[in-house]
Amino acid sequence: MKAKKISAFLLATAILSTTAMPQITMAATDTATETEKAAEDTAASGETAETGIPKYIFLFIGDGMSYPQVQATNYYLNAMEDDGDEILTSENKLNMMKFPVAGSAQTYDSTSFCPDSASTATSISTGHKTYSGTINMDEKMETPYETIAEKLKKQLGYKVGILSSVNLNHATPAAFYAHQASRNNYYEIGEEMIASEFDYFAGGGLKKTTGAEGDKKDLYELAQEAGYKVIKTQAEAEALTAEDGKAIVIDETLADDDAMSYDMDLEEGEWGLADYVEKGIEVLDNENGFFMMCEGGKIDWACHANDAAATITDTVAMDDAVGKAVEFYNEHPDETLILVTGDHETGGLTIGFAGTDYDTFLSNISNQKISYAKFDSDYVAGYKENKTDFDTVMADVTELFGLQAPVSEEEKTNQADSKDVHPESEDKGSLVLTEYEYDKLKAAYEETMSRTGEEEEFSQEEYVLYGSYEPLTVTITHILNNKSGINFGSYAHTGLPVEVFAMGVGQEQFGGYYDNTDIFHKVAALTGVTEK
Repeated sequence: MKAKKISAFLLATAILSTTAMPQITMAATDTATETEKAAEDTAASGETAETGIPKYIFLFIGDGMSYPQVQATNYYLNAMEDDGDEILTSENKLNMMKFPVAGSAQTYDSTSFCPDSASTATSISTGHKTYSGTINMDEKMETPYETIAEKLKKQLGYKVGILSSVNLNHATPAAFYAHQASRNNYYEIGEEMIASEFDYFAGGGLKKTTGAEGDKKDLYELAQEAGYKVIKTQAEAEALTAEDGKAIVIDETLADDDAMSYDMDLEEGEWGLADYVEKGIEVLDNENGFFMMCEGGKIDWACHANDAAATITDTVAMDDAVGKAVEFYNEHPDETLILVTGDHETGGLTIGFAGTDYDTFLSNISNQKISYAKFDSDYVAGYKENKTDFDTVMADVTELFGLQAPVSEEEKTNQADSKDVHPESEDKGSLVLTEYEYDKLKAAYEETMSRTGEEEEFSQEEYVLYGSYEPLTVTITHILNNKSGINFGSYAHTGLPVEVFAMGVGQEQFGGYYDNTDIFHKVAALTGVTEK
């Protein structure tokens, strides 16, 4: 496949794959017209905080999602829809980008300008800074902070839903119901989740369900004893109604680390984040009001692993979930507030790479068919066990990621003579590996095959090359990213500010540049809950 070249001045005609990554070429536009109409209506209404209290509040948090993730996803969707026009254009394809109000929030915490999810989610949910790794407690680990979700339930009687594509006792969802000195206290966080009496939890499975030592009563059993309906199949989730009462819904097809699958790995008919939001709206909707926090948690995991394709697909998946909230908003425009933000940026993602200068070739990303995690579990594990040779591995790499082995001079000549010319290696947008890239990939393969899985430390060189990830896999995604004009500068979090998109009652409060703690204060002021 000849890659589409996107530069500041020219778009060359491309032949795009129709099978790879179907979720991100179609789903993002499903509610586009509806969102645009909603945004126009709210802008025209001149809604102010004095017009009423938002009775239905949606807070979407893309973990690790800052401006680069949003913009790269939007540019990618535009690239995939381009019909070969020579003038570069970019429409806002994402629901969140069509919201009438946009602001920016800085994310530093008491520890670092490159904070973690526990502290940043604490800032959003309570209005307080704290140390990285701490959930809703002060820096002395002594004073707990009450969250906006707890306040809305206790003071206004709102129903509360907490959703995440990762584990439900992971840092970001936990920051709306738990109070722990360490985010790693998974069992204790699970106990607080059950004690919260919140109405609807949905997404990935709980971590450490029987405690760190495996000697405690199972959290799911405790939840059932506390009156929760614990659901672990999609059929049961589909049948869930508000009459069933409090519910904990665990995705049936759990993947890496008992989180939901990456959206690009979902089989036909499997539920994604938007489905759980739609069900949540159904069971939470009531005359008194509700608060729903939905985390796109695997955006962060994909960015840690430097997997641009999985980052983009999961950003679209969260935006599709936002679309479900927009549909609800259109039925309750005078009572609903929707917020979309991130907790921090992950990976140091940039649109642009030194090896492609001012050019991007974003449609190259569509050649990736599975996430890094699924490649590890379904392929790399077998390579190690079977001592698979590199040529066989390379055939899989071509099939699953589109990257092709270098073409010899003799092959080029033969192809030219037969008028079957292979894409030129010198073309920066080509998916044919250069000798340099091919050697890097082979070295990574050899490193992967030599590892036992028991390594505890890596050299500086090894970490810069591979992070803590499978050398073969992360090198594949690095090369595909770079050939697309995408680059990651870190395997960790960065200090970038995050976007805050707002639509609905009180939307105008969220414009401007402010601290992430102000998100809590603004929601508290709009709803009238006491802050202390």
